[in-house]
Amino acid sequence: MATVSNKAAAGKTAQQGFVYLPLIAGWLVPGAGHFLLRKWIRGTLLAASIVLMFALGLAMHGRLYSGAQDILDLLGLIGDLGNGAMFLVGKFLGLGSAPVMVTTADYGSKFIVVAGLLNVIAAVDAHNLRTGRKES
Repeated sequence: MATVSNKAAAGKTAQQGFVYLPLIAGWLVPGAGHFLLRKWIRGTLLAASIVLMFALGLAMHGRLYSGAQDILDLLGLIGDLGNGAMFLVGKFLGLGSAPVMVTTADYGSKFIVVAGLLNVIAAVDAHNLRTGRKES
């Protein structure tokens, strides 16, 4: 007769493969970690939220941080790096690098940083689901 602890131990030993794949994929592409785990609704909601926040931030003329002249720029850069491939594509295309000329640009920069932080949280959530630290 299998107990609950035996079932949990059997479930954890049955996990094979690279457990960091959902973490890395979720960081590079929003929602991809959850899509790999077949969490379609959660992945779609996260991807839509993160991409929409990033796009709205760029539409408000928010800037993408590229250097760390002071501590606030460093924190902004860390938040922006959380966007993964969107940050890299945005920097490659020159988006978010124009000087700030409108009052909404500061809000746009914050939208981009928060999108990156939400993406990191979503990627860690996918990793926790994969390793069994979190149920559903």
